Amino acid sequence: MIHIDTNYLIGLLVKGSAQAVEVDGWLAGGGLLATSPIAWTEFLNGPVTPAEISRTNAVLQSRIVPFGQPEAALAAELFNKTGRRRGSRFDCLIAATAILAQADVVTANQSDFKVFVPHGLKLVVAPTTPLAPPAPQAPSGSN
Repeated sequence: MIHIDTNYLIGLLVKGSAQAVEVDGWLAGGGLLATSPIAWTEFLNGPVTPAEISRTNAVLQSRIVPFGQPEAALAAELFNKTGRRRGSRFDCLIAATAILAQADVVTANQSDFKVFVPHGLKLVVAPTTPLAPPAPQAPSGSN
């Protein structure tokens, strides 16, 4: 299973984006996608429309992994073990949820999550550059 970070949830809304293309590939290959309630909350902070929320939820098939006491305890442990970095609390929550669900995480912010790898987080290597839309083709044929 792959847990999708907020930036990938947002990228799903952009037709032809690197995130949308990659997610389409995982789905075509039978991959299971989910997200943490923290990433889902960040996504819902928007701006997003009800239709965009519905489409994204359909891609996830409503797999928003619960966050409870074990995830909270692990998130606190990650926070303390990784230097108590200001602004990293949400990343700790997302990482803890994925670690306990035995899921890989895909994010465009790999540098924010690499610190959790020694503590059990598995990161999916994301494309480093967005895919450009195909260039328009000139009509072919003879006159």
